[in-house]
Amino acid sequence: MTLPDSIPVLIAGGGPVGLTLSALLARQGVASLVIEADEGYCTGSRAICMSRRSQEILGWVGADKPLVETGLSWVGGRSYWRNTEVLHFQMPSEPAQRFAPMVNIQQYHVEAFAHRAAQAFGGLSTVQWASRVAAVRPQAGGVDVDVQTPDGLRTVRAGWLVACDGGRSTVREQLGLQLQGMQYDGKYVIVDIVQKTQRAVERLAWFDPPSNPGSTILMHRQPGDVWRIDYQIRDDEDPAEAVKPENVLPRVQSHLSMIGEDAPWEPLWISIYNAKCLTLDSYRHGRVLLAGDAAHLVPIFGVRGLNSGLDDAGNLAWKLARVVNGQSPDGLLDSYSAERVHAARENIAYGAKSTEFMAPPNFAFRLMREATLRLAATDPLVRSLINPRQSAPITYEGSPLNGPQPGDWAHGLAAPGAPAPEALLAGAQGPMHLSSVFGGDFVCLVFSDGAVPQAVRSLTQHGVGVLEIEPGADTLGQARDRYGLRSPSDQALVLVRPDGYVMGRWRGLDPAGLLATLQEKGVAA
Repeated sequence: MTLPDSIPVLIAGGGPVGLTLSALLARQGVASLVIEADEGYCTGSRAICMSRRSQEILGWVGADKPLVETGLSWVGGRSYWRNTEVLHFQMPSEPAQRFAPMVNIQQYHVEAFAHRAAQAFGGLSTVQWASRVAAVRPQAGGVDVDVQTPDGLRTVRAGWLVACDGGRSTVREQLGLQLQGMQYDGKYVIVDIVQKTQRAVERLAWFDPPSNPGSTILMHRQPGDVWRIDYQIRDDEDPAEAVKPENVLPRVQSHLSMIGEDAPWEPLWISIYNAKCLTLDSYRHGRVLLAGDAAHLVPIFGVRGLNSGLDDAGNLAWKLARVVNGQSPDGLLDSYSAERVHAARENIAYGAKSTEFMAPPNFAFRLMREATLRLAATDPLVRSLINPRQSAPITYEGSPLNGPQPGDWAHGLAAPGAPAPEALLAGAQGPMHLSSVFGGDFVCLVFSDGAVPQAVRSLTQHGVGVLEIEPGADTLGQARDRYGLRSPSDQALVLVRPDGYVMGRWRGLDPAGLLATLQEKGVAA
């Protein structure tokens, strides 16, 4: 493949975040070139738990169907102290929802589905495998990127460069940027094994199990009869020795025997990990933007790593597309940094709490954890302290894009900056999930009694889709309840951004305030 001399967007890194961003940009009509050092998709399971929000984002480009069909859905999990169950948690879920709270699936599947989805948009997404970004030189109107390919060094002028090249980001290093925060000393060995099992799909955790005294062990089922096993090693163990098969396999066998998994098994992949709570202060530096692990590193506990990276892609794609297409000034991209840095700090705070429980950093934390686990065996009120608080979309409090919400509302669940709530509606072709209309353009949700003014219908001329939600369509009452209306007769307009976040909401059916907000925020068509 011959690299182009120039490209609107160059994405460094062809992992799930980079490939998903490329697909999302292609859906918006923006061409991108992905540079990936590996020759193909990753090996090993790596990130495996895909949140409901991530499933929605992949659904925007049509990658949700293979993800759900291949993956293993789950809604909760169990934690054990030694041999005693001390927690059985369930994540919020209901039969009417479009996606399960979590789906377990190996990262290479996610990469393949995102890549395949990107190819469906008329050649707007290109991947250059076995190549790496070697140098980055920001210019006034773009970024010159030196790319080392199998055929030699090539230079590409990118209008915009997005770094999705992981925790050891070359782009970040080239810009002289350093992640700030802390990392924990505790290390976990990660093992994939193949073994048939009849166990339910749920998150399993053991604290100080008899099979591996003093350790913490996590287990997840994956497609293809694969177990993902994470176990903590002692502080005095050499990490290089800890990942050798002769040291890993006996520990795995000991635990499988303890829990009664006696089918034949074999190892697939072994790695090691330690928790990091790190972020940049800004994810925009001129015409260079950073996303995923290149921008922030979050502990695995609560599965916020890849899921937060896909949220970065979902947030950035529509904004960057509007800038590239000349629909908005490039100042819109400052909101990407403001919102996603805020989200990273929230994720890090949750991740740090989970890490300090899963892998106590000192004697005081170990003492507190043991006391909690002992009490949890008999006191249900204590068990919530063990809950790992799984990944959930972050509300963008204080975002520069948040519009007003004049009037009296029942609650703040759908306030500006909040992820737009899901609801099941009655559509012309049958039941319809409200989230299925997000991910492309701005959408105005019109809560009416059936009489919608022409001025509201004309919002389509301003690049805003219009979805009328009459009381008869909201058969379960979910939409009106979750968007803060107080009665079936209430009328309101709710503006939802392309990434499925509420931008503003107004009482009544006058669109003047909505149009003024679009103009004020620099996103008017």
